[in-house]
Amino acid sequence: MTLESINPEEIEPPVTYSHVIVATGTRMVFVAGQVAEDKEGNIVGHGDMTAQAHQVFANIGHALAAAGARPDQVTKLTIFVANYKREHLANIEQGRVALFGDHKPTDTLVGVAALSRPEYLLEVDAVAVIDAV
Repeated sequence: MTLESINPEEIEPPVTYSHVIVATGTRMVFVAGQVAEDKEGNIVGHGDMTAQAHQVFANIGHALAAAGARPDQVTKLTIFVANYKREHLANIEQGRVALFGDHKPTDTLVGVAALSRPEYLLEVDAVAVIDAV
């Protein structure tokens, strides 16, 4: 499996993601939206965007591993943020870097009024491309 990140020179280069990823592989892994719950279903980080981001991205890592995928094989994230404010980006980035390091999947960030529970501040889904097992 290979990923080629492309940032066209006609578009300002992003700091935290890639504009385009071309993936070559044989299997796709789709991870459902992950929220800030531990394995017992307890909410982690009530009212704390940084703590929730760390838990959300840790959950994505667990889901990827269960499917035989790695974080560096993720091509696309969709990030939903309740009551979004620009200052949330730095908090979200801490959790993201904890999972992805220097890997920068494409992403879309969507500010929403609320998520499925009022305690959730963040929900993230992911797509990865991997080689056949």
